[in-house]
Amino acid sequence: MSFFKRIFSSDKKETLDKGLEKSKTTFFSKLTKAVAGKSKVDDEVLDNLEEILVSSDVGVNTTLKIITRIENRVASDKYLGIDELNQILREEIAGLLSETNTGEATEFVIPIQTKPYVLMVVGVNGVGKTTTIGKLAYQFNKAGYKVVLGAADTFRAAAIDQLQIWADRVGVAIVKQNMGSDPASVAFDTLQSAVAQDADIVIIDTAGRLHNKVNLMNELTKVKRVMQKVVADAPHDVLLVLDGSTGQNAFEQAKQFTAATEVTALAVTKLDGTAKGGVVIGISDQFQIPVKYIGVGEGIEDLQVFNKYEFVDSFFK
Repeated sequence: MSFFKRIFSSDKKETLDKGLEKSKTTFFSKLTKAVAGKSKVDDEVLDNLEEILVSSDVGVNTTLKIITRIENRVASDKYLGIDELNQILREEIAGLLSETNTGEATEFVIPIQTKPYVLMVVGVNGVGKTTTIGKLAYQFNKAGYKVVLGAADTFRAAAIDQLQIWADRVGVAIVKQNMGSDPASVAFDTLQSAVAQDADIVIIDTAGRLHNKVNLMNELTKVKRVMQKVVADAPHDVLLVLDGSTGQNAFEQAKQFTAATEVTALAVTKLDGTAKGGVVIGISDQFQIPVKYIGVGEGIEDLQVFNKYEFVDSFFK
């Protein structure tokens, strides 16, 4: 298939390869054991592969789709050899992800017809939400966009301070109030400031609490409603940040947040420190919400746009 042609620069590709190293190594060590002594793909190999994909946090439903696709390939070619299994996996998973019509991006860009582009970021505390915002600000600023940050996670003083550190580090504007302030008020002020500055992008941080879904829903709804007094169609995207190292717990958080608010994009972080990289495949497929960004390291350059072809190529090569 023509899926796998070089899209990323060699530096970006090397970072992605390195970030997925643990996931890839664990997956292939399991796969090697599963096919030991086998010459062709049979029912036992497929059963073992199913188990490996589930244990790699691809998720049961997505795993069954992948197995079905491979079974169809086996049925049409009775003599499919073990040596071809790796390539088939790459092709069928890339094909599955292609059905979500996402993961085509190669650079940090925003819709040119939208100014300011308003991105509201949600996610529980500890998933790397504020760090992701800082790295996004860095990447967009580097791409030539004028960025304004809004510190609307007023529940924790540390969140406001952390966002200020990122704003200073990256060299972008920030709008903030004191801890305990009304998050909607901060969001309103941020958008007013962004419009006055003719900014290109506004990134709004929000509180990361899920202990009471109704309160979270009410708060996020209020933030949206107040922002729309300044920018009528804000927010243009709601980005849910998930910690990839938590595996199935990331699925659960995605369920909770998609129930509490309309989520339009996903960022999956901390993939470099885990063998659970398969969670990106499962979440992308199951929620039919585009994975836009992935975190594959701690460095400021290690937040990447998610490109499904490069991801699958790095994971299975």
